[in-house]
Amino acid sequence: MTKKKTINCLLSRINNKLTSYKFTINTHNPQSQRLTRQPATQKTNFAFCTIIRNLQNYLRTYKPEIMYTKSDLKQFKRRGIKPEQIENQLENFKQGFDFVQIRDAATINNGIYGLNDEQADEFIRIFEERMNSLKIVKMVPASGSASRMFKTLNTFFNTYTGSDEDYLKFRQDKEPGSIFSFFEKLKEFPFYPHLKEALYKDRLDLDKLLWKNQLIEILEYILTPKGLNYNATPKGLIDFHIYRDHIRTAVEEHLVEAALYANDGKEAHIHFTVSEEHIGKFKALMKSVLKNYQKEFNLKYDITYSVQSPATDTVSLDTEGNLVRDNEGNIVFRPGGHGALIHNLNDLKEDLIFIKNIDNVAPDRSKADTVKYKKILAGVLLKTQNQIFNYMKILSKKNSITDENLNEIEQYIYDHLGYKPKEGLVHTDRKERVAYLKQLLDRPLRVCGMVKNEGEPGGGPFWVEDHEHATRLMIVESAQVNLKDRNQKKIFTQSTHFNPVDIVCSTYNYKGKKYDLAKYIDNTQGFITSKSLGGKDIKVQELPGLWNGAMANWNTIFVEVPLSTFTPVKTVFDLLRFEHRNVFKVE
Repeated sequence: MTKKKTINCLLSRINNKLTSYKFTINTHNPQSQRLTRQPATQKTNFAFCTIIRNLQNYLRTYKPEIMYTKSDLKQFKRRGIKPEQIENQLENFKQGFDFVQIRDAATINNGIYGLNDEQADEFIRIFEERMNSLKIVKMVPASGSASRMFKTLNTFFNTYTGSDEDYLKFRQDKEPGSIFSFFEKLKEFPFYPHLKEALYKDRLDLDKLLWKNQLIEILEYILTPKGLNYNATPKGLIDFHIYRDHIRTAVEEHLVEAALYANDGKEAHIHFTVSEEHIGKFKALMKSVLKNYQKEFNLKYDITYSVQSPATDTVSLDTEGNLVRDNEGNIVFRPGGHGALIHNLNDLKEDLIFIKNIDNVAPDRSKADTVKYKKILAGVLLKTQNQIFNYMKILSKKNSITDENLNEIEQYIYDHLGYKPKEGLVHTDRKERVAYLKQLLDRPLRVCGMVKNEGEPGGGPFWVEDHEHATRLMIVESAQVNLKDRNQKKIFTQSTHFNPVDIVCSTYNYKGKKYDLAKYIDNTQGFITSKSLGGKDIKVQELPGLWNGAMANWNTIFVEVPLSTFTPVKTVFDLLRFEHRNVFKVE
């Protein structure tokens, strides 16, 4: 019998004794109960009541034992998970995550730098002068499946019957993004040649299938293993851009980008975070194309991969608050979201790390702005890092620090590192002030590009109150803000920019020692959302986002970058947008 059952049994017996005193205790939820009584007309045993109250006080702080089976414990061991982690996750479900408190939107000259041409040229120069002496890597989160990209196609594929009614509906909706527009422009998609080849292998003619309106058969060759199998293909391996003599996937566009800014003059380093089941596919593509790009750019590539650690996966709860299990009784784990990648980032040893999403790429004709602003962001980081290192050296020389030094350093932090102290903060003790400035400077550093908000999705840049009542620059998602609060909603709607995931970061201190990035995560910025599993509603938990809570305690700088650097592909129809098209029709 568990402690909770034992205590409930005891309470049940006590209730029987208290019947004559009109006292009641709910044995089903004793933690939430208070001892109450009707207006007293009978004698009350106050000593006995005191015992009850003490028992209830204990129950308020009591955490019930969580019973795990031997199979559960084996699961934990295989994943590298400790039972305490699961208990923390369950506590998060119980308590929930608080909303962040945004204090102001970050805008130009209030948290976001807008650079003129002269400043931009200076930062490019700083980066180009040092790039060959630095170890640089480009980190690309690439584990995402392409299934969401083809959601419209899948819906049609699973529901279209070929009836006259369905065909009429298909013909009537000709709006951009409709299934009719997809087939109408099929020959303009970059994967069209490979689709045609897949059908030809089975002695099928794509033009005839289109003429006969055999739509489902065409989709079958796009979505399933019968053809391109795009439903089970990571987005990075989807054909994105057509060139005169070849077609490039998203991964290949990242190879080209890395050759233009993420290299030391001899070798370009790229790190892809991928799903374990897809590593083989990535390696197979690299084996077939890498030599061509090495020859084109006259450098070598160092390609590395990592997977999201199963130790970062999270549990789910059903509507009754029980752990979700599969048909065999095993606990169902889900990936903890992109926030888990902070541990992959933590394993990278390079001096300078560029971070960019797999689907945010452009064809060669549109890469100029991307390359230019990557160099600018890196230049901003290197200049800032140099200043931070100089200040840390000054603060480490205890006997030679002047008040002038301390005033200068403090003002630099407030002006340049995305930090504002809590109101009324004063340090009267010199040692205390030095320690305060050191801990503000001695953190990982990131510089993030911010794009003017023109309706694109993405978290926004805000000044956020931290746990010490200071304010820091952070990237905040709408789900993190209590939009039912009028003041919070007003601030949120004042945001002028959004986050395109365009980040350059450094994870070393002034002594050349690497930071442990896990120490700078704000674990209170997780997410709890509702999902469906097997037709049943469940609650799922995500870790603090990689560029949100996982980097909440970094020193942060926001720099405005043009919209031309943000060209994501979220749906298959985005491939038809002007910024993704080199050739408008492929025969």
